[in-house]
Amino acid sequence: MQKQTTTINEPFTPSFPIKCLADIEQLEQIPLEQALPVRSTYEIMRNSAHAFGERNALTFLRTTNLSEEPIRWTYNELLAGINQTANLLHELGVKPDDAVAVMLPGCLEYHLALWGGEAAGIVQPLNPLLNDEKLISLMNAGRAKVLIAYGNDDDSGIWSKAMRICNQVPTLTHVLRVAPHDEAALPSDLPNNVIDFTAARAEQPTDHLVSGRIIEADDIAAYFHTGGTTGAPKLARHSHGAQVFTAWASVKFQGSTSQDIVINGFPLFHVAGVLPGALTALACGMETIIPTTALYRNRDVITDFWRLVEAYRVTVLSAVPTVLAGLANVPLDGADISSLKYCRTGAAPLSPELTGRFERLFGLHAHESLGMTEMAGISAITPPGVVAPTGCVGFRLPYAQLRIVALDSEGGASDNDMPLGEQGMVLFKSPNLFSGFLDTQSTGHAFTDDGWLATGDLGWLDDQGRLHLSGRSKDLIIRSGHNIDPKEIEDVVSAHPAVQFAAAVGAPDAYAGELPVVFVTLIEGASATEDELLAFTAAGVDEPPARPKKLVVLDAMPMTNVGKIYKPRLRALAAEAVVRDMVEVMCLEHGLTMRPKIEIEQDQRVLVLLHHVDLEGVRQRLQEALAPLPFITQLVSH
Repeated sequence: MQKQTTTINEPFTPSFPIKCLADIEQLEQIPLEQALPVRSTYEIMRNSAHAFGERNALTFLRTTNLSEEPIRWTYNELLAGINQTANLLHELGVKPDDAVAVMLPGCLEYHLALWGGEAAGIVQPLNPLLNDEKLISLMNAGRAKVLIAYGNDDDSGIWSKAMRICNQVPTLTHVLRVAPHDEAALPSDLPNNVIDFTAARAEQPTDHLVSGRIIEADDIAAYFHTGGTTGAPKLARHSHGAQVFTAWASVKFQGSTSQDIVINGFPLFHVAGVLPGALTALACGMETIIPTTALYRNRDVITDFWRLVEAYRVTVLSAVPTVLAGLANVPLDGADISSLKYCRTGAAPLSPELTGRFERLFGLHAHESLGMTEMAGISAITPPGVVAPTGCVGFRLPYAQLRIVALDSEGGASDNDMPLGEQGMVLFKSPNLFSGFLDTQSTGHAFTDDGWLATGDLGWLDDQGRLHLSGRSKDLIIRSGHNIDPKEIEDVVSAHPAVQFAAAVGAPDAYAGELPVVFVTLIEGASATEDELLAFTAAGVDEPPARPKKLVVLDAMPMTNVGKIYKPRLRALAAEAVVRDMVEVMCLEHGLTMRPKIEIEQDQRVLVLLHHVDLEGVRQRLQEALAPLPFITQLVSH
């Protein structure tokens, strides 16, 4: 076996403030292999422990009560735990090409599972809010050998899920139970294949990897699942080199240093929280605050956020737009937030109204970024000090290439580059591109024939080289051949003082293909009628085809587990409403008092469950009426 390398490199530090494309080109004067000699996430942890030793790396808040003492780990303690975890996994038979599945809430041990898992094998973070079937499917796709799971059901019912699914993954050999913080005693009735994580790792060496493994940059570090709510599993493979590059580029762009402190409220099954979030912070010596096990899903974290900023002297605010919208409704009440120097956001569109409100209330400009699983979490960044208009996600990363191309007839990427200022699909080549999906067919669909990542994002470049996003190609509303950008509608309705969130989607129409419909939720305590909001929107949308035909006020906006508005559900609601109206008309024509039941299956099919199966004339006419819709419908006898 090769001897494990002991080379220690310096932690990542900024070179100089990035303000323009020329600054990026200056970084690129040094060859990448010379500028970035670090090959693995494990090296990052060793480098930071060597440089920052007894400084705080992670601070876990049991609650948001400031009188309650947090749990803190230094960089030395973190590295010791990572070594122990990797050594335990090695002892359990985990090899570099074996997957270690992780189902944990926000907790300190998640960082042991992530970085120890990558040092021993391939870590596979799982969204614990997924149902059993999806989790089993993902673990089987990744051929998970070990599952690291939280030891109770207080957060997302994790332990019960772990026990239900562990026997349905044939490759799984062990379950490591992570005890909840401050657990008084270990349960005495653990199943035979379950090992107490804390006790088992305590028996392992803390100062080295017993495997002697030398991790190369192109070794696979992680499987991250994309989407996760419908369809077959899609597991994106991240190399160590891709993850390291994301952390390095983020530090360079954001000017991150060991003097910074960040609250990381993102879930760690998502790339935003793991790579531009956690790994970036650990690579430069920052202190990361973990705000309770529920993270940003904890209402107290939002309510008490500004007090936490003041108490811990937080310097970086990082959150998706929906979290920023929630924070905009929380008054400062005298909290001193002058320590904040950088506010970054991404993952979903930001409305100009929210940008302006955040600046007025808190004096913070929201710097947008673009990230995706297929680029290890980050693709473009707006650096501190660069004040850009809403929708601008900043500059490409150093050593990366970016193109804007016209859409082909099927809405995919063509070979025709668009001039500055004109919209097209965004394509990338970059050192942090993923290593493809586990499913080779899905990999083929992700890239163009000449090797560019086809993001599906629509955008344009300005004369400063900054990328502006204008939506997703699949989110375009196509009305009689007219491409409607939903963001144009959303920005207008979001400016209404009563509106909290807004999302526009296409409703199926037999004549036009799609018609724009907008869904909104209201700010707590505010009131506005659907007719009032529809008129307000119509008055602000310039192009007549883009003016929505219907506006619906929802009690709650459907969200993904990382805080993005979940448009597939809205499209399904819009389609269901169209079909329901057609069914209502048909029933009235035939004098039927009992209405057929309508159900949505995923995002592609409306099932109409007919109670009156004897009325074949109704069935036939209804089938004929539904057939022209650009949406799959199915009539089922009930």
